[in-house]
Amino acid sequence: MAAAEILCIGTELLLGNITNGNARWIAEQLAALGVPHHRQLVVGDNRERLMAEVQAASERCQLLITTGGLGPTPDDLTTEALAAAFGTPLVENAQAWLDIQAKLSARGRSCAPSNRRQALIPEGAELLPNPTGTAPGVIWSPKPGFTVMTFPGVPSEMRAMWQATAAPWLRQSGLTSGVFASRMLQFWGVSESALAEQMADLLEGSNPTVAPYAGAGEVKLRITAQAETPAAAEQLLAPVEAEIRARTGSSCFGCDGESLASVVLERLRQRGETLAVAESCTGGGLGASLAAVPGASDVFLGGVIAYANSVKQGLLEVPLALLETHGAVSDPVAQAMAEGVRRRTGADWALAITGVAGPGGGSAEKPVGLVHLAVAGPHGCSSEAVRFSASRGRDWIQTLSAGEALNRLRLQLA
Repeated sequence: MAAAEILCIGTELLLGNITNGNARWIAEQLAALGVPHHRQLVVGDNRERLMAEVQAASERCQLLITTGGLGPTPDDLTTEALAAAFGTPLVENAQAWLDIQAKLSARGRSCAPSNRRQALIPEGAELLPNPTGTAPGVIWSPKPGFTVMTFPGVPSEMRAMWQATAAPWLRQSGLTSGVFASRMLQFWGVSESALAEQMADLLEGSNPTVAPYAGAGEVKLRITAQAETPAAAEQLLAPVEAEIRARTGSSCFGCDGESLASVVLERLRQRGETLAVAESCTGGGLGASLAAVPGASDVFLGGVIAYANSVKQGLLEVPLALLETHGAVSDPVAQAMAEGVRRRTGADWALAITGVAGPGGGSAEKPVGLVHLAVAGPHGCSSEAVRFSASRGRDWIQTLSAGEALNRLRLQLA
């Protein structure tokens, strides 16, 4: 039998209303613990289909992890369907009911009958406590050699429950097979195909393994090693990571969840310098990526969204003559925007973006996807035009424009 499977429950997942990030996160946690898993499934809020999937999983795997369907509403059917799948009655767990009452009272809410349903668990199951929410899960072995763990679909609640209870249980379960360690190296300015060709020999390795992933302008290489201990796995990772970094040089900007924004802010922080931004076609996307980094306020002073030419003139002091002669989408205007926001905020560095994000507004001279990026700093200002594919759409152009601007500053700071 396979060790583990993941079953995510919710019609909203099937309809594409939300992204199924829970499965990815759980898969990463299983890998880190050395628990192999070979299947992920999604099923809607349907009692019969859920029962069928659970019964089928019990014949294939030793551990089934479910997320979703543990709330107080009528379509939260996970616990009921699990019990029914194995002909087991539901019983009220006193600890769970006390915890639900306490949490609702602390929030100034009264307990409804639907809330009490959340305290029902299959007879013989252990409670999987929820430290932050009202929906507990269970750890239950309805048949020999098969265990199911249930989690709510809310990512923050699921992750807290995993760290507090599930991970320690799994370490003692006997399902682990050594330890997996992984590192995700992140690149900008290189295509997935080019990176794969550069790493062709490493991609053929079996331990560690190296696998490429592509995103919006960013490419990643995941290195994964398996060994008996975490320290031994890290020792396997280290030389492969060093070789990749040596081959790729400055195109590798970070690892394990770092962003271009976080890397740039950290470099500025180390230098004791500050940053401001001026944006047109990205409409605040560049500033938002910087502000999303915790602690950004000690480096990122702010920005100006200068969409209209009148705002470029009024707030950024872009000369009218530049706009009339070169147009808003041009190197001279991008430089004037960067210098203007740097002057107005007193920042050491400034980035500016102006371009045609589409889908309309382009011309033969200035087509959709043409973007001018400027970097202004203590030693002057420079700007350059880049072309992004119009076929990928407005969001793509805006995302790549912000990333490319940050990368250019990153390279200057290096």
